[in-house]
Amino acid sequence: ESTRLVLVQRLTNNLSSNSIFTQKYGALNKEDAEENAKKIEDIAFNVANEQYDREPDGDGGAAVQLYAKECSKLLLEVLKRGPEEKEKELASQNNASAETFFDISKGQRAFIKAEEAENLLRPLKEPGNSYTKICFSNRSFGLEAARVAEPILVSLKNQLKEVDLSDFIAGRPETEALEVMNIFSAALEGSVLKSLNLSNNALGEKGVRAFGSLLKSQSCLEELYLMNDGISEEAAKAVCELIPSTEKLKVLHFHNNMTGDEGALAISDVVKRSPLLEDFRCSSTRVGLGGGVALAKALESCTNLKKLDLRDNMFGVEAGVDLSKALSKHLDLVEVYLSYLNLEDEGTVAIANALKESAPSLEVLEMAGNDITAAAAPTIAACIAAKQHLTKLNLAENKLKDEGTIQISKALEEGHTLLKEVDMSTNFIRRAGARHLAQVVVQKPGFRLLNINGNIISDDGVDEVKEVFKKYPDVLGSFDENDPEGDDDDDDDDDGEKSGEGEANEDELEFKMKNLEVGQEE
Repeated sequence: ESTRLVLVQRLTNNLSSNSIFTQKYGALNKEDAEENAKKIEDIAFNVANEQYDREPDGDGGAAVQLYAKECSKLLLEVLKRGPEEKEKELASQNNASAETFFDISKGQRAFIKAEEAENLLRPLKEPGNSYTKICFSNRSFGLEAARVAEPILVSLKNQLKEVDLSDFIAGRPETEALEVMNIFSAALEGSVLKSLNLSNNALGEKGVRAFGSLLKSQSCLEELYLMNDGISEEAAKAVCELIPSTEKLKVLHFHNNMTGDEGALAISDVVKRSPLLEDFRCSSTRVGLGGGVALAKALESCTNLKKLDLRDNMFGVEAGVDLSKALSKHLDLVEVYLSYLNLEDEGTVAIANALKESAPSLEVLEMAGNDITAAAAPTIAACIAAKQHLTKLNLAENKLKDEGTIQISKALEEGHTLLKEVDMSTNFIRRAGARHLAQVVVQKPGFRLLNINGNIISDDGVDEVKEVFKKYPDVLGSFDENDPEGDDDDDDDDDGEKSGEGEANEDELEFKMKNLEVGQEE
């Protein structure tokens, strides 16, 4: 709230004080400037809040960027108009924003009875309303409440563009839940939707088929969300069967399902038929080697991809290598989430090489928990060095040790002025690697978080890192899981990096790494 108030003050000053823009378009008096500033901020906040709601698992970065962008756009629009027109235009925008989105998801999660449904949905019955987006999430509809909603939805279906029915049958017996889904599906059949969210409903195959009439009638969908829906192999096949056209699909999310390899084959068919896909999420879906290979091959045709999230599956090396072939064709990638895929060094190296030559605007790279060792570090470092738009790097829970950490740190030395977050936790890093990484990232303007917890940094090493961040203590993560007495968990490692000898050799290691060129192979 304090940040919002500060922004209102800045907008007020920009509207009323002397600047290039006010010289060109004219300034507002203080009173009008403040009133318009509040309206600008309120509209921008609502727009950004909707963006954040669409990405519940994101860090809010996209919403914040949109918030700033909307404020700047509206500020300029206000200045370009005279005082009276400015006020009228902002009021109409505010009203339009309020009237087009109907949302009953706020407040406590609860069962809805018929009488309550009548009261809650009454605004949707008003003649001439302009609602194009509805959200019934977080309220559990039984049969009586569904029958109240049915004629209302039928009356609205020609104007609706976005429908969110996530988590709307919680706690209902299967028979009742399926009948409720059939009612909603039939009521909305024939609507021309751009976005449909059916997440968090434990659908399974029966639930997917209960929405069959609605899904079959959709040919213009741009966004489809089926997260945490119990999408099994059979349910995935039903999805593939029931959606007639995905030619316009841009967002497809299947997070946290039990899809498995056979289900992934079905999802791959959907992906192949989605040439405009920009955002694909198939994380935590129990996909192994066969399904991973199928998804990788399907993604080759999605050359508009901007965001890819395949985290927490069992792809393995072979699927990782196949995925690298697809990634080499994705020039527009901005965010890549490939953690916990069992990629190991071979799969990681293949992907890093592919990304190095593609995705020039990459902002987020996550490859945590892939058994990556220092042997893969030169390739990863070469890839990172080429990504000057990088804001977040996550290589946690690997085995990069000091050697790999220093190589990756060196890749971040030149440029990378947009870098905000680095996670190298649980990598068997000692004093030298921690110190070098800290010295590099602390120099980045706007840097927010370094996480090197869960490593084996000596007490003196921890003190050195804290000294590096003494002016910015909030930027340095916790050390509560650091083990200064730990070893590097490498049984065949006899390089003297254990117990007393480890500390003695850390400075020597850093010296050896000092003149190593980024991308240099051993």
